[in-house]
Amino acid sequence: MPSVVHPSAEALNDITVRWMLQQSLDADDHQRRRLALCDFGGLTASTMSYGQLEPLTLMAKFHAVLFSLDDGVCDESYVTADALAQETSRIVRAIEAPHAYQPDDSPHAAALRLLRLELERYASRQQIRRWTDAMRVYTSGLVWEAAWRRSRELPSLNDYVTLWMRAIGMAPSTAMIEIVAGYSIPDNDLEDPRVRALTEITWTLVSWDNDLYSRNKELLRAGDDLNLIDVLCQELGCDPHHALQEAVAMRDRVMVLFLRLSEQVLKDAGGGLRRYVQGLGQFIRGHLDWASACPRYCVPSAPVGKPDEGWWKQRPADDSFEPLPLPTISWWWDQLTVSNRATSE
Repeated sequence: MPSVVHPSAEALNDITVRWMLQQSLDADDHQRRRLALCDFGGLTASTMSYGQLEPLTLMAKFHAVLFSLDDGVCDESYVTADALAQETSRIVRAIEAPHAYQPDDSPHAAALRLLRLELERYASRQQIRRWTDAMRVYTSGLVWEAAWRRSRELPSLNDYVTLWMRAIGMAPSTAMIEIVAGYSIPDNDLEDPRVRALTEITWTLVSWDNDLYSRNKELLRAGDDLNLIDVLCQELGCDPHHALQEAVAMRDRVMVLFLRLSEQVLKDAGGGLRRYVQGLGQFIRGHLDWASACPRYCVPSAPVGKPDEGWWKQRPADDSFEPLPLPTISWWWDQLTVSNRATSE
């Protein structure tokens, strides 16, 4: 998948940072300065390079709110699951009924209410419904994540994969693909098990890639070991170096599946579905391009080496078409046709 960046990346970022500061999402000056360096415009322009400028700006603002919520409320404030359940419930209500203004909205609920109202300019009722449902997936993941952050234990690998594909915020992001590009996909196409699998694979690949890039930042800033590498250390009883190798192999096997299953779907896909599947691939590639250069993941010192060395390879570390032994995602491989599997093997 080629690297493509929308030409308005810099302008997008300037607009978004100014808007974010106006919303007063964070009371801490240091946190505001850190968020201003996240390059929301670059992330949006890399993951949705095909987009129209106005809905792209909306997407960049959405990224800013999610990053602020992630850092200021979820990851680094040691919030309890019950407190986060209250906050996310208010957020969901703000986007369910955005015209019912609440004077006691939190800054994040108020900002998302504004974005939900703006979304009406670009999205159909069907698309708004799907985006709202996707926000419920995301916020439920945040509450589950908060419960684990208060625990002395780490989740099983199977639970962690399920948790993180939800809490990463990719569900509402992929729901924005058709809106930003200005087309519509029928529900039947999105509900096709092959397309559902491709969508979940995208959430998962981005979440794992995020873990590989962000682990050092999380350990240094928040003492946070809720990460794929650390979960693998627990699951396999190994050190971080070997867990990193295993994480990359898992990631590559899922990436191989994505490429082959995409091929299969695109053979008979209509115009909207074709653009959506291609948009999923662009999001995976664009996120990697952004994360590899984003100051957010630069740390003064690193507990373990960053996974940049050997990151881009000509061949995957694992190209098997056997399902990973994780019940939560093993059904993805079932979507490959018999002939497709035979060709792969």
